[in-house]
Parts: sequence; C-alpha cells; structure tokens
Amino acid sequence: MKEKQNVTYMLRCSDGTLYTGWTNNIEKRLEAHNAGKGGKYTRVRTPVELVYLEEHETKQEAMRREVQIKQLTRKEKERLIAVISNTLLPIRESVK
Repeated sequence: MKEKQNVTYMLRCSDGTLYTGWTNNIEKRLEAHNAGKGGKYTRVRTPVELVYLEEHETKQEAMRREVQIKQLTRKEKERLIAVISNTLLPIRESVK
C-alpha cells in the first residue's frame, strides 16, 4: 500500500487566480478540482493547473504551510511559483 503524502499545493485557475490547499492525495484532489467537486472557490474556475507543490511529513505541517501561503501577497506567491519553475526547468528540458 502506498504511503500517504501530505502536500501543500497551489493551483492556477482558469481566470488566472491562485488557489492554495493541502491534501494527502494530490492526483485525486486535482481530479476532484477539475471535475468541479473540489473547493467551492475552484468549482466555477475550472480547469485548474497545478503550479506549486510542497511535501510534508505530517498533515499538521501541510495545513500549517497552507495557512502561511494563504497569508502571502499574490506577488509573493508568484515568486514562490517562479522559484520552483526555475528549479524544474532543467529537468523538464532534459525529458523532451
């Protein structure tokens, strides 16, 4: 049986806004958001795209980080997303 992952994530909604949440199954949660069965906020803003993800040891850590990210300004959130995107860019290009 696969061990549950506790993650904090950010989604970019179809209207360009950002949504932050936490889950222990990101694949299932992303599927739910895009099916209109996720958070109330994302229901009318599908499709959504996963743009940021952090793994945590415990549910409490993931939830705490969700609150921290939600307190950031949009500019700070975009900076966080950019740092991850720049880190992953070499990996993405080597997969092509």
